[in-house]
Parts: sequence; structure tokens; C-alpha cells
Amino acid sequence: MSTDPILLVGGSGVVGRKTARFLRDAHPDAPLLVGGRDLARAEEAAAEIGGAEGVALDLAADDLGLGGRPVSAVAVLPKDDRIAGLRFAQARGVPHVSISGGIDEIGPEVAAYVHEPDAAPVVLGAEWLVGATTVPTLEFAKAFGRVHDIAIGALLDEQDTGGPTTAVDLEHLRKTTSAALTRRDGAYLWRVGDDAKAGFRAADGTEMEAFAFTPYDVVGLATATGAPNVRFDLAIGVSSTRRRGEPMSTEIVIELAGEDRAGRPLRTRHAVVHPDGQMPLTGLGVAMVLERLVGLDGDPATPPGLYFPYQLLEPAAYLARLEQIGGAVLNLEVL
Repeated sequence: MSTDPILLVGGSGVVGRKTARFLRDAHPDAPLLVGGRDLARAEEAAAEIGGAEGVALDLAADDLGLGGRPVSAVAVLPKDDRIAGLRFAQARGVPHVSISGGIDEIGPEVAAYVHEPDAAPVVLGAEWLVGATTVPTLEFAKAFGRVHDIAIGALLDEQDTGGPTTAVDLEHLRKTTSAALTRRDGAYLWRVGDDAKAGFRAADGTEMEAFAFTPYDVVGLATATGAPNVRFDLAIGVSSTRRRGEPMSTEIVIELAGEDRAGRPLRTRHAVVHPDGQMPLTGLGVAMVLERLVGLDGDPATPPGLYFPYQLLEPAAYLARLEQIGGAVLNLEVL
């Protein structure tokens, strides 16, 4: 395990602070660099976390403004149109994970990896809340002999802004993604127009208006399970907790249909929820991916390769940490 610091690009933002806090709580001695364009803000965040250092970054520079300073891994949290963090990580031979962008923008990162596949591990981290959807879904799928349908309904409370960077990223995705990739009857297709309009029932049973969305979960879950029908719908509105007079939360409704191991029809419905919204789940996923990449979890560091988060997150450990930070998995009535 390297003793060089982990670099958090955008570490002074909401997700960055959550990620750093989870890393610090689990690994009190792990060195961290909190990077951002505003040095004062980065230093403030580093002081808040403790045992970290704030640094100013220049994403237009090949060295990100760090000179020859070594790092053990790079996590890029805001949108990185230059893939500057990835190019820097590959040049240093250290792991890289980014969490912004959509499936229609996957090309630059994949091309960079294909060009230098042995340079370092590259994690395409733009799953919905970085493993909070895929890891539980794949655990639920273990009860099935065959999965026919996976329907994900993510509910983002309208009060859950997540900070300015998150709001910008979401608006960017809504503008640039005019169609959403879905798997239907074994074929991938793009949902557009009326076909992109959707709905699902929230954890409390309320029918939500939604729209088709394409995080990497769609292709990852389709490939991992072989399910011929996989869809992901996103609703922005009032969460189940706020409808009953409590503070807002975030929820991910996961519905599976298929056959059990005896060939009998089986349907399940669960929800992953957190009372503090989307940011704790995102931060936890990034932190645990980084732990796995550099070997902070006690196992050997991850070798070079191209990965989705669910391929690196051990399910039992992830679900235990989810519970520790106040999240929960609910068993819901099948409708």
C-alpha cells in the first residue's frame, strides 16, 4: 500500500468533503490532498477534515499544478472535460476514478484507457450514487435463477441540491442527454420523446412522474445479470420521508422479476434510502472505491484495468458501511 496521499480533485465541494470524511473516519492516518481551484477553500476543507492538506489545482496543466509531487490515486468529482485528472493519473501510473458524465460521454475515458491499458486502473464511476444502486441490485439478483427485468426508479428530492457542482452536472446531463439507453427484449435502444416519459412508485407507494435516464448502471447490470430488460428512471420531486412530514431523503427503488432457482416466477422490490440525501451515498461509494484501489482495505492494490464501481466494492462490506452511515435497505411490497 502506497503512503503517498490520495488526491481529491474538487475535494472542497460537498461530495469531496463527504468522501474525505469517510476516508478519514475509516483510516485516520491516510494522507489526503484536498484539491480545488480556490486554495483558501481547499485549505478550509482540509482543516475541517483534519490531517489533510489543501492544494490549488490547474486542470489546464499537465501536472495539475502539483509539479513532481507524488500521489497514490486521483478521484475527480466535478466534470472534467479535459480528462486532465485521468491523463495525470496515467502519466503517474496511479489509479483514477471519476464520477461525473453520462454514458453518451464515455468515449474520451475509454479511449484514454485503451491507448494505455497497462498504465493504471481506471474506474468509470458514474453509476447512480457510485454503487448504491448496482451493489444492492446484484445482491438481490442472487435469489434468482434467471433475471428477466430490472427496473430502477431513483427519486431525488427537489430540496436535495447537493451543492452547486452537483446541480451543474445534473443540468448538463439533462441538456446533453436527449435520449436514454435502455435494454429491451435483449436489444439496446434509445428512449426518446414519449418513450422517455416514465413513472414509478416511490418507497411509500406514491406514483412519481419520471424520465428515462442513463447512468452506467444500465449497461453494467444488463451485462452482469444477463437480464434482457433493464431500465432506469429518475424522478425529481418530494421524497417519501418529506411527504410524511420528516426531512427530505433520497431513495432508489429496485424492482426485479424473473425465475427463482427452481424455475418458479419471482418478483422482488426493495429500496435503498438515506435520510440525508444523495451526498452521503456518493461520498461513501467514492471512498470505498479509493480504499480498494490503493489497498487501504488490507488487500493488494487493484491492478490496471477498466472497472465499474460494483466490480470493486465487496457487497457485505459495502452494505455494512451503508448501515453505519445511516443508510438502509427496505423490503417493499411487490405491486
